[in-house]
Parts: sequence; C-alpha cells; structure tokens
Amino acid sequence: MLKKYSLLKSFGYAFEGLKTAFKNEANFRIQLVIATIILSLSVLLKFSALEMTILITVIGLVLILELINTTIEILGGEKITPEIKIVKDISSGAVLLAAILSVVVGLMLFTPKIWEIWISLL
Repeated sequence: MLKKYSLLKSFGYAFEGLKTAFKNEANFRIQLVIATIILSLSVLLKFSALEMTILITVIGLVLILELINTTIEILGGEKITPEIKIVKDISSGAVLLAAILSVVVGLMLFTPKIWEIWISLL
C-alpha cells in the first residue's frame, strides 16, 4: 500500500534538516555568514542580474555540498573504516573545490567593481 504523499510534510522535513544543520554544523553557519556578507556587498556594488545569478549559484553550490558532506559524515558514524574515511575525504574534497571555485568567481566579479571605485577615488 502506498503512503499518502504530503507536499507540506516534505517541505517541513526539508526545513527541519536546514534548521538541524544550522544548529549543529559550525561550517554551515560560517558559510551562511560569509554568503550574507558577500551578497550584501554585491548589492552595494550594484551587481547586474547576471552577476547576481552567477554569485548565488556558486554560493548555493558550496552550501549544498556542505549539507551533503555533513550527511555523509553522519552516515559514516564514529567508527572510521578505511572505506568510510575515503568517502568522507572525497566528500570534503568536493566542498573544498566548490569553495575554491566560489572564491575564483567572486574575485572575477568583485575585482573590476572594486578597481573602478579605487580609480575613481584617485
């Protein structure tokens, strides 16, 4: 017999997961603070819609991969077998690559705007 599907319950579970991650995962909180600062700066620097879309996409990628990494770490448990260590390391590597990508993209987007302000002040 099929369970009754509830869209509202599904959203509730998803928000509960985000709340749990925010409450229990320092890295997730740090990344959200950095994302908030970066997005605030992009508004102040009057980023275009395309620039904002790119920025939000790379920020979202980092946050999503952090949530997946957290899930893998929880599923791996306390007893670290060689296989679990490999999976955890690869998952952490994915977050690192996304973070590096976001920094590179951020530099590409912010540098011209900051340079323009710097030149106008001279």
